Amino acid sequence: MLAGKRILLIIGGGIAAYKTLELIRLLRGQGAHVTPVMTKAAGEFVTPLSVSALAGEKVYTDLFDLTDEAEMGHIQLSRVADLVVVAPATADLMARMAGGHANDMATTLLMATDTPVMIVPAMNVRMWEHPATQRNLATLIGDGIQVVGPNVGDMACGEHGPGRMSEPAEILEAIRRVLTAGPLAGKRILVTSGPTHEPIDPVRYIANRSSGAQGTALAQALMALGAEVVFVTGPASVAPPAGAQVIKVETAAEMLTAVEGTLPVDAAVFAAAVADWRVASASGQKIKKQAGKLPTLEFAENPDILARVSQMGQGRPPLVVGFAAETNDVIENATAKRARKGCDWIVANDVRPETGIMGGTENKVTIVRADDVLDWPRMSKAEVSAKLAAEIAAALA
Repeated sequence: MLAGKRILLIIGGGIAAYKTLELIRLLRGQGAHVTPVMTKAAGEFVTPLSVSALAGEKVYTDLFDLTDEAEMGHIQLSRVADLVVVAPATADLMARMAGGHANDMATTLLMATDTPVMIVPAMNVRMWEHPATQRNLATLIGDGIQVVGPNVGDMACGEHGPGRMSEPAEILEAIRRVLTAGPLAGKRILVTSGPTHEPIDPVRYIANRSSGAQGTALAQALMALGAEVVFVTGPASVAPPAGAQVIKVETAAEMLTAVEGTLPVDAAVFAAAVADWRVASASGQKIKKQAGKLPTLEFAENPDILARVSQMGQGRPPLVVGFAAETNDVIENATAKRARKGCDWIVANDVRPETGIMGGTENKVTIVRADDVLDWPRMSKAEVSAKLAAEIAAALA
């Protein structure tokens, strides 16, 4: 699949550097040629001998190695690759990249390269969430650098949250996507998926029957066409797609924050079944059953994520696609929703229980746009996703 492709792998100095050993093995198993570069700090976590043995290549570390400069200068080294991958991309390395520094072998190569660059961030959750890191991330994305991850999970420091480096298989899929020509190559697309859970108390919540299957299938179809996908998902029963940047949330408010944090993107597809309401004052303790007495729940409206993004001025994605789950008058309700929300397209479906669509493996959709309506037959959610991804690619061409 990657036969003949040349990967320049820059290994940063973080505990997650050990994952690059497996990444090298996977890349070579796909036929790729891997040229490794290690920062000085990377050598504290993995040895050059281990990296070299797996890559079958010399490891480059020193900018001022006269032999290396005579045989293959850093300028040439930076330009013979098909893709430069920085993994792990630490907070410090990201900051130096964003600032245009060239004070060691790794950053000099990154400044000198004219080939695509992909970073795989990995750091403590507080470092990842720090405003400086987020500013640097925005700068790098604006410079056209591809970003994979980070994932949410447990970290070596004992904390839990976003900042965990993506798994080698996920990175491999992202590399394959970038190096495989497709109509969405270079495009960054946001996909929301799954339900939201709105708490009543610590053990109860308001939800719906969305499985997240359509959102995952759509993300996979978009990635198959070369797109970089940021996947914001509620607590779905279907696993998120491998290779996407996955952000997990619970509530509508959390989803809005995550969505706003991913912008700018080339397209935003809102496939999530977001709860319209939440309990205004969720109880901090489990509500006890009392004989003859029913609890009174006061509701409040959740933020309208689709309308918020559709109606924003500067920074609005060029294409905004909403979903409408209807139980009657599908086309009429979808047409009204598109006008009300201000989005470009509405993907509408009939989710009456007898259709088996919500939570099932098939879907029957109608796409309402400004100048036409596409009425597709019932098919698998994977087939719906492939057709919709093709329509998105055509719109962004």
